[in-house]
Amino acid sequence: MFWPFRFTLTALCLAASGPAFAAADAASPVAALAAQEARVATIGFRLTTANAAWCPVQQPQFGWIWGDPRLYPAAGRTALHTVYGVGELDAPYVAAIAPGSPAAMAGIRIGAPVTRINDRAVAAGEGDDPFARITAIEMLFAALPTAPARIEGDGRRWTVTPVAGCASDFRVEDRRREGAVADGRAVYVDAGLADFAANDEELAAAIAHELSHNILRHRTRLDAAGVDRGLGKQLGRSARLFRQTEIEADRLSIWLLANAGYDPHAAVHFWTRFGQRKGKPWFQPGTHPRWKDRVASFEAEIRAIDTARAAGRPLEPPLIANPPPLE
Repeated sequence: MFWPFRFTLTALCLAASGPAFAAADAASPVAALAAQEARVATIGFRLTTANAAWCPVQQPQFGWIWGDPRLYPAAGRTALHTVYGVGELDAPYVAAIAPGSPAAMAGIRIGAPVTRINDRAVAAGEGDDPFARITAIEMLFAALPTAPARIEGDGRRWTVTPVAGCASDFRVEDRRREGAVADGRAVYVDAGLADFAANDEELAAAIAHELSHNILRHRTRLDAAGVDRGLGKQLGRSARLFRQTEIEADRLSIWLLANAGYDPHAAVHFWTRFGQRKGKPWFQPGTHPRWKDRVASFEAEIRAIDTARAAGRPLEPPLIANPPPLE
């Protein structure tokens, strides 16, 4: 469920931005964030690669998440060395690696600073938003073919051969709110949402919903439909179209989960808890269906999957080939 522009567990977002990392855990906020990055890297890699054949737009998947020292205040960068092994070098680094992924098989270590990519120096980006430097790197790798990529740093060189996957990168934002967003290119997961998920299956359900927004090109389709993202987004046609995209993402997410080997019932558990977490809402946004309606939709898709499997038919996810028009 993810609010229009930001599609959080409430919508689909235009961009991710934010302050330097805040304390996520009194004892070790950086360690807490690193643990959530590892979870999201693993889930994102599994969902994108297992479902690659269904995705009309693919990109190389390496199984990593990127970090940048400048996301941290200067006084707090000592923790980077403790948790990630990052030194004083002002360079982006590999913050998380999915087990069994190309990055893991290449022997890249977490915390490895990267100063060169395919024999070209990584731009220093002096004065730039550190998120911009990460985004530039993600977009560079997304545009490459599934041929080996060379990265260098800390006196070492690694050659990484990616695999094809659905087009999305992943990032964890150190925010305490229970949200996640998709902007058509990447999925951004708030640390508070990862904390809220009871287990990795539930977190996968939330991430699959956001990934579905990207697969179904919701940002592009909403742009083309000329929706109102201002005060009028909760009313009339704009609200109806945003709600349509939420319903579409809900439906597809169940198939992504099942095809990647996750229990699709995790979506029922997660969204039931999410819908009930603050009691009965005083206002139901027009951009989103009620949580009970969402759960009913999940259960209908699970029945369709069970029926197909019982009949020995291949799974055929809805909407990808011919999404209904937004009008």
